[in-house]
Amino acid sequence: MRGAGNGATSPHRRDAAHATSWGPGAKPAVSGREGEEGATPKTSPKTSAATHRHRKPDDRGVSMLEFAGFLPFLLVIGMAAIQLGLVGYGANQAGSAARAAARAESLTPGSGGAAASGAASTWLHPSAAVSTGDTVTATVTVHVPAVIPLFGGWDLHRTATMPNDRDNGGS
Repeated sequence: MRGAGNGATSPHRRDAAHATSWGPGAKPAVSGREGEEGATPKTSPKTSAATHRHRKPDDRGVSMLEFAGFLPFLLVIGMAAIQLGLVGYGANQAGSAARAAARAESLTPGSGGAAASGAASTWLHPSAAVSTGDTVTATVTVHVPAVIPLFGGWDLHRTATMPNDRDNGGS
């Protein structure tokens, strides 16, 4: 007969302390007297402790509240990372536009502002200031908008200097 004896043939080994069968339809053993208030069912040796964890009724939803309290900090950190990326992108665009404006102005007078506007993203609203002499210096200012609503954005300035090719006869 299966399950009788020492349990070597049974897939569910039983200790001598657990005299209750764990087959289908079996009632779990109860610590204390049967039917007594406060008696708790014993668990099977094969069930995990996590499935029988008893919580106080007032502990439900605490992790949700902790997450809801921490969520604003996570959002601010994420928005700050995006803002930092936008500032880096704006600095890169301003530097590229300044080099383009200085090079264009050194080759063709009066074309630096158009070259700066064409080299930078239009949503950054680039503006160029060009000065000439022995060298051509172009300063481009771009406005990086703020992702975090408390700030108004930043103006970034980049300057580039190129030799004036017009003084050398174009060569």
